[in-house]
Amino acid sequence: TDNPPPKVQCKVLVRSRTIGELLAPAAPFDKKCGGENWTVAFAPDGSYFAWSQGYRIVKLVPWSQCLKNFLLHGSKNVTNSSCLKLTRQNSNDCGDIVWSLAFGSSVPEKQSRCVNVEWHRFRFGQDQLLLATGLNNGHIKIWDAYTGKLLLNLVDHIEVVRDLTFAPDGSLILVSASRDKTLRVWDLKDDGNMMKVLRGHQNWVYSCAFSPDSSMLCSVGASKAVSCDFSPDGALLATASYDTRVYVWDPHNGDILMEFGHLFPPPTPIFAGGANDRWVRAVSFSHDGLHVASLADDKMVRFWRLEEDCPVQVAPLNNGLCCAFSTDGSVLAAGTHDGSLYFWATPRQVPSLQHLCRMAIRRVMPTQEVQKLPVPSKVLEFLSYRV
Repeated sequence: TDNPPPKVQCKVLVRSRTIGELLAPAAPFDKKCGGENWTVAFAPDGSYFAWSQGYRIVKLVPWSQCLKNFLLHGSKNVTNSSCLKLTRQNSNDCGDIVWSLAFGSSVPEKQSRCVNVEWHRFRFGQDQLLLATGLNNGHIKIWDAYTGKLLLNLVDHIEVVRDLTFAPDGSLILVSASRDKTLRVWDLKDDGNMMKVLRGHQNWVYSCAFSPDSSMLCSVGASKAVSCDFSPDGALLATASYDTRVYVWDPHNGDILMEFGHLFPPPTPIFAGGANDRWVRAVSFSHDGLHVASLADDKMVRFWRLEEDCPVQVAPLNNGLCCAFSTDGSVLAAGTHDGSLYFWATPRQVPSLQHLCRMAIRRVMPTQEVQKLPVPSKVLEFLSYRV
């Protein structure tokens, strides 16, 4: 008899603890589409949390107050209900469906890259927190997160702005990814001047991400991948794809170091699209550098540990579209097709001293320099995330 197809024998999966839920209000009778929550974002300092609630609305709330509200009133809340008592909650009508969000904060000593720096409409201080929103009509609106004031309207894309990312170095360089097959680089310290157009994608650009030191930009597009995220030390890059897999790469040389499969046995190349209910929609790297979260169409959120082949925790989620770790890595937020939000406690693991040292080294040293270190081969493999 023929041998059955191989299966991965995973240990009993641990279910993640639900922290809270923000359920979207019922859709208006005349609005049967446009209510998706395509994007969620945490401020770099962990102060605010934002999401697209659908129907042109972006919600912005103090994150610590949101967590406190879950403890006081239970995990389930409707975002517009009296139970969600957030004194500084802001709602911005962006004028069109919101597909992408990104927070940006400025560092005063980081000079603008423009030539003429003598006069600008906006002077960004150290306490400035900006929220960029990418819209269905190709516009990008820049808001003051504290006041809700619209600061800039960037107009150059001709299709949906699918993703946004600020350079982490505080330079207020913003990169936008669009369905018009391009990425555009904007300098917000130069009044939103567009610095560069990045071409090369043959299809829609779905996602983009800066490395933590702002030296590298990754973008992924249709037919290849749909989501990407760097590890906190910049040594790894995770990508999610409709082929049922999450790959973890070395971004310095393009090697695939790990693979997290969502369908067993994995699909053969001729069926590279995989099973429709295993499409991976989003991936996010935890700030501990040890865990990756993935969100798939099989109604599951998975938490992966780098050195393990099977998820260490799972959580049920219907119609998930996006996910992001909180700034401290303790919570994962996910948005859904109906505009709702769900939050889970993430796996906790005390990082080893070896891992902390590895992250410290890799933050300042790319793979090519690591390979030149006069250390034993086993140490090189560990520093290169090959063990």
